[in-house]
Amino acid sequence: MVSLLAAAVCFWINTLLLCSHALAASLQPQIPSIASFTSAGDSFQLSPNVRIIVDSAHGLEGAPSALSYAQTFRSDLMSVAGFAHVPPVEVLPGGTGFAGAPVIYIAIDPTMQFALYNGEPTLEGYDFEITEYTYTIKVAAAIGAWWGAVTMLQQVALTAVAGGTNISLPTGAGSDSPGWEVRGFMLDAGRHWFDTAFLSELCIYASFFKLNEFHLHASDNLWNPDFLYGTGNEGWKDLYAAFRFQPPPGSPIDGLVPRLNESWPENEFLMFQQTCSEHGVTVIPEIDTPGHSLAITQWKPELMLSGQPDLLNLSYPATIPAIKSIWQQFLPWFTSSEVSIGADEYDASLGDAYVSFVNEMFGFMQAEAGKSIRIWGTNEPSTEIISKNITIQHWDFPDADIPVQLLAAGYNVINSEQAFLYLDGKYSDGGVYPYTLSLDLMFSGAPDGGGWAPNIFSPNDPSNNTSPNELHLRGGIMALWSDWGNNATTMLEDYYQLAQSLAVVGEKTWAGSGMRASELSRAEFEAAYPILNAAAPGQNLNRVVLPEYGDVVYKYPFTYNTLTTPYASVGPPYTLQFSVMPDTHSSNADFLFSGEDSKLYVANLTFEATGQLYPLGYVLPVGTYTDVEIHATADYTYAIINGDEGNPRYWYTVMDIWGEYMEVANMSFAAPAQQIGGEGFVGSVKDVVLTLGV
Repeated sequence: MVSLLAAAVCFWINTLLLCSHALAASLQPQIPSIASFTSAGDSFQLSPNVRIIVDSAHGLEGAPSALSYAQTFRSDLMSVAGFAHVPPVEVLPGGTGFAGAPVIYIAIDPTMQFALYNGEPTLEGYDFEITEYTYTIKVAAAIGAWWGAVTMLQQVALTAVAGGTNISLPTGAGSDSPGWEVRGFMLDAGRHWFDTAFLSELCIYASFFKLNEFHLHASDNLWNPDFLYGTGNEGWKDLYAAFRFQPPPGSPIDGLVPRLNESWPENEFLMFQQTCSEHGVTVIPEIDTPGHSLAITQWKPELMLSGQPDLLNLSYPATIPAIKSIWQQFLPWFTSSEVSIGADEYDASLGDAYVSFVNEMFGFMQAEAGKSIRIWGTNEPSTEIISKNITIQHWDFPDADIPVQLLAAGYNVINSEQAFLYLDGKYSDGGVYPYTLSLDLMFSGAPDGGGWAPNIFSPNDPSNNTSPNELHLRGGIMALWSDWGNNATTMLEDYYQLAQSLAVVGEKTWAGSGMRASELSRAEFEAAYPILNAAAPGQNLNRVVLPEYGDVVYKYPFTYNTLTTPYASVGPPYTLQFSVMPDTHSSNADFLFSGEDSKLYVANLTFEATGQLYPLGYVLPVGTYTDVEIHATADYTYAIINGDEGNPRYWYTVMDIWGEYMEVANMSFAAPAQQIGGEGFVGSVKDVVLTLGV
């Protein structure tokens, strides 16, 4: 449902976006922008009795099919438009609406042709025609129907911000297709735990901005030289390292995953991939070897390179068979035609062994599962040559590859250049990376003053950039790393960093910079983004709730030991007020409040989120009431105790930065709104009020 936040945003945006239901001269600027649209000067009236019809000739072909996408679209349309019900999707030879009964018709013609900027064909394009009673999406394949449907959803959101049951869209005709094949984001799940429920919501959100790949970095370790290196040093055995795919019981590699509660069972991972696929997004799993491999050497120490336990010894006879055995266990899980083997930051003195390994893994993946591979760009001097069938994902100057040289040599390249596209969980060592992707860089950071696009690798050296129509340039992927581990962020805090970043990458990898007259200006992007973020359907990463009255989510003025509420979690900004009196029989393990994303425990007023504990350090007195106010924004959470507003107490975390120094940072928690008291809590809580805003 379109939230009250969207309505508030609508009031303040500039005239680039119209918030009334009056006829607009053209489509609203959306993210990503569409290639072309010519208005016909009339209006299409969308109403709850709209029929969604899929072409029967080809509507059931493919997986997902156009019918499957249309069914997801129907649910999303109800959410975005605020309709309580829309008729079920129909499969018919055609469809034309009439007054009071509009039609959305998905027509599939496999002979239609769309092209990327480099001239390569794409199935992701679509044409659309809007008449007074019929909105037709014309595509060559089912995936084009999905992106065409997303375009309509965004137009509905931008037009219907203030709600209502009748929504007008301008009539006319348009055409759209992406500039690049790969449009995605990477999340470092090797050094931070993310459950598949969160990952699925993130996939759905990214799809709303027409991103089509989710690169999942699923194995890695923290980097601390004091633990990893040095003669006789055994600290590496205890340094945090994780491998996230959970082997079945009895598997020969089940010792690889000691933290089963921080790993994905097969059924959960398959469901996650299916959810992404139903929203046009492919999951690209990464198992990183032969570097970043401490999780493997903690399992089998004999595989490590002497003196470097996070690197695998490729010359040891059992090493490559062990890596292949890991992939053999999980390849049947992966539905993508391509996987990443990582292969970055290895020992440069072992370049021949490294290149031989990469090429051998390519042959293995082809023979074992018919899959292609990607590697991170790296510089491993060698007399051998990496196969040109392998895609190189560029990320760094000058320590890694030179992308224009790779492209000229015939390698396929994906742009993940850190100067534009890297984030780190909450904190950046030395301020190298921004908190969210810089709009200054993304809209004007190219050497010519234009914005970033996948063909832009350097903000200051034009010789390192190429043309948008470069044949071997596949696209771009932004990255959010988790260098500081599990305790640096909650899962929702990672979403806060990604939310706007995904939208701007969606614009720039679909439309680019300087290729289309219809591309968004920064002002248009900043006007459209808050509305689309609030309206994005199929997930609720903002943890938005509709309050019972005014800004009050709930108010319980009586005394409780245990109480369940209708709300699982409430996102910031919020204020949670209550009075609490534990007695002598209350355990420190008892929680005061519990919800989908967090818990608040009696002991030291400790928040738990993403499996980590964050104590406030305040001990509640026994046998007397303490008044507590918790205030939270997306940047911090603090408590006011007994009305002492001059002494706010903040929840924070302490991060170990490369083993060199410690960094303190504030924590943001969603309100644990679902249950008051529980799990043996002895005492009472009264006067509980949860309101929106701080």
